[in-house]
Amino acid sequence: MGDVADKLAYFQAITGLEDPDLCTEILAAHNWDLELAISTFTSSSNPSSTDTPLQPHPNDHVPSASNPQPQPQHQHPPPPPGLAWKLITLPVSVISGSLGLVSGAIGLGLWAAGGVLSYSLGLVGLGSPSGSGSGSSSAPLVSVTAAASEAMDFVAAFERDYGSFGPNFVGEGFMDALQRSRNSFKLLFVYLHSPDHPDTPSFCQRTLCSETIAAFVNENFVCWGGSIRASEGFKMSNSLKASRFPFCALVMAATNQRIALLQQVEGPKSSEELLVTLQRVLEESSPVLVAARLDAEERRNNMRLREEQDAAYRAALEADQARERQRREEEERLAREAAEAERKRKEEEEARERAAQEAAEKQAALANIRQEKALSLGEEPAKGPNVTQVLVRFPNGERKERRFNSIVTIQSLYDYVDSLGCLEAESYSLVSNFPRTVYGQEKLTLSLKEAGLHPQASLFVELSS
Repeated sequence: MGDVADKLAYFQAITGLEDPDLCTEILAAHNWDLELAISTFTSSSNPSSTDTPLQPHPNDHVPSASNPQPQPQHQHPPPPPGLAWKLITLPVSVISGSLGLVSGAIGLGLWAAGGVLSYSLGLVGLGSPSGSGSGSSSAPLVSVTAAASEAMDFVAAFERDYGSFGPNFVGEGFMDALQRSRNSFKLLFVYLHSPDHPDTPSFCQRTLCSETIAAFVNENFVCWGGSIRASEGFKMSNSLKASRFPFCALVMAATNQRIALLQQVEGPKSSEELLVTLQRVLEESSPVLVAARLDAEERRNNMRLREEQDAAYRAALEADQARERQRREEEERLAREAAEAERKRKEEEEARERAAQEAAEKQAALANIRQEKALSLGEEPAKGPNVTQVLVRFPNGERKERRFNSIVTIQSLYDYVDSLGCLEAESYSLVSNFPRTVYGQEKLTLSLKEAGLHPQASLFVELSS
């Protein structure tokens, strides 16, 4: 791994150290030999490991980035093998030919915190598979349909040759299978099939298709298989540096277009040997997978809680907005009613003012008329042979009496009644009894003597209906 940033990130992920300055000092002290720095760190942090130097897995071919010389062998037996760690950068064609890069939800630092470093840690190889000599990064892109088609062809061929009692290989591309394993919080079991290898038929029949292995793998892993004769299987064999067949591996999603190789099994193995390896890896990985599942559940619960809170907030906001809208509508209604009431009050007040003004004008006009009519009567004459005594009774019982010259007309009697202002009605008639005579419009020009009212007369006011 020639890139300084990649070495620093990988060292932090493996050791669990978060201080970049401290990690930089450790790597610089070991001349940026990543394998030596990690070996020194794990040996110093695990006293029991000082008795036996860190050894690579016996089936792994370990190219060292800075020290090509082989490690010296000790005479006592090696320790039990731990997880064989590799960071594998996937070919562009594999990544682009499927659903896309799987973002590592299960980080390497979390894996280290889960207890994997309690076993001896074999750093088998780092970085890009460019040294594989396959040139896979420049190979043509494999479409989603092609990758799935290759996987389905492999499944069909495997079941045709060895029956349908083996692992349940998924009929989809590698990246889709990796995504499926991440979503189900399981490791991905990878089997690379070499049809021409002499050990392949025996391994498939007696190991992979054994009832014990098939049941264990199907229950605990997502299974993907590919033939090295096919494009994606060949590219994965180069990426995983498969040197012996039959080849199996356990991988998990990492970051930055990589996968973490947790264990590889190369060469023919019995079902008992393979089961022990799978059980060990599963046991060591279960804390991380459980933690990842709990973390995902917590995120889902938090998301659901946020959605519920957002929904409650939106409901409360809508209720507040409805109340505010109702309040504004009520205020507008009250304002309209108040404005309408004020308008009616002003109209009524103006009407009353107009009516009062009209009444005052009318009273003034009537007063003027009464005054004019009173002036037109002249002064009341003294008693004499040519003077007629007239008594007028009003509907309210009031009586008025006056003397008139006998030559004045009936109109003068009406003018006299009008000048008194005792009547509110404008239409009335003067009537006499015994015999009843109505002195209406046709008799207004008759004199009192001509009308038979001289020398005296008693009249009453009869209001017109």
